[in-house]
Amino acid sequence: MTQPQHPERLRDFVQQFTALLDRRPDEATVLQQGGALLAALVAQDDWLPDDFARPHPERYQQYLLHADPREHFSVVSFVWGPGQATPIHNHTVWGLIGMLRGAERAQPYAQDQAGHWLPTGAAQELRPGQIEAVSPTVGDVHLVSNALSDQTSISIHVYGANIGAVQRSVFLPDGTEKPFVSGYSNTRLPNLWDRSAELNAALRR
Repeated sequence: MTQPQHPERLRDFVQQFTALLDRRPDEATVLQQGGALLAALVAQDDWLPDDFARPHPERYQQYLLHADPREHFSVVSFVWGPGQATPIHNHTVWGLIGMLRGAERAQPYAQDQAGHWLPTGAAQELRPGQIEAVSPTVGDVHLVSNALSDQTSISIHVYGANIGAVQRSVFLPDGTEKPFVSGYSNTRLPNLWDRSAELNAALRR
């Protein structure tokens, strides 16, 4: 695995987000202040390890970067190969999405009176540095796709739970609901906590 130039950016983000949630803020505050923290993280593209940025030729990848030990939040990199997309799905918890590389298109969906799922409003396209929020309060059902047909796109997601262990739903256009638990594409985590390189560099100054 190629080491990123600035792994401390993700560590600092995790520490700051933990401190934010320790204050027990309401959801609106989490989305506002947490969104600002995520915007600062994705404003720099020099911290994500290569092993958590690899696309799969057939399906998007969901790599766990960090899970709070109390499962109060998780940080995930979503890696989209060209043309890849999710089904229509929900989250059941609040979430923040920050674009790191490429572009992502999110199309909101809502049910009509017959129970069919239909696109509602314009799709939102995220470019690097931009942030979007989801939750049952602000809008929770959408279909997400790589907006680019010729390159990989990567977004960083923060959820108000261990999202890989949350029972959620996929929705078919006819209204059929299928429960699922997403899990993760990786079996190991990036090492955020080895600070020896930076500390030894400080000693040599």
